[in-house]
Amino acid sequence: MARIEPFEKYSEKYEDWFEKNKFVYESEIQAIKELFPKVKKSIEIGVGSGKFAMPLGIKIGIDPSPRMREIAEKRGIEVIDAIAEDLPFKNSQFELALMVTSICFVDNLDLTFKEIYRILKPGGYLIIGFIDKDSSLGKLYQQHKRESLFYKIATFYSVKEVVYNLSKAGFKEFNFRQTIFHGLKEIKDIEPAKEDYGEGSFVVIRARK
Repeated sequence: MARIEPFEKYSEKYEDWFEKNKFVYESEIQAIKELFPKVKKSIEIGVGSGKFAMPLGIKIGIDPSPRMREIAEKRGIEVIDAIAEDLPFKNSQFELALMVTSICFVDNLDLTFKEIYRILKPGGYLIIGFIDKDSSLGKLYQQHKRESLFYKIATFYSVKEVVYNLSKAGFKEFNFRQTIFHGLKEIKDIEPAKEDYGEGSFVVIRARK
């Protein structure tokens, strides 16, 4: 069952987070952009309210939350009611799929990656942005899971766990970026992304079909 309850109940708080943490959000966008190739047809899996799809030029998304879909549609994104484990698309439809802070909310990561692999064209890209379980922020979120409106229903992953599952689904050619090197309240400007992982709390992985 899709983990949508907090996004239905607290959509305004979700949107407020991006305003209160503007430079964190912009740092994450910048890190994704560094690995974002020029493509014609892309999709975001777990598009949420469209806060990442819109600045990255992604016009199509899927999300199981009616409230999130409603907000994303106001941002000009075509959003389909679906879950990551059962994508309503034919094989080899997209050049790129994006997932940002959504792998922690899927029920079956293996099936999610297999489905994305299926809908990507040969040579297509999957870009994933997430909080590394082994990072300082990842550890903090796990310690306070029960108190969090959103992350109490989340499953956190390390970079190695994500890469392992991607490899099982058939993905290859992994590239990495990392950002968010300080506590969220300490970030007063866009933090430049670095290659690889292990320092920053937010990691971007680009893999290829």
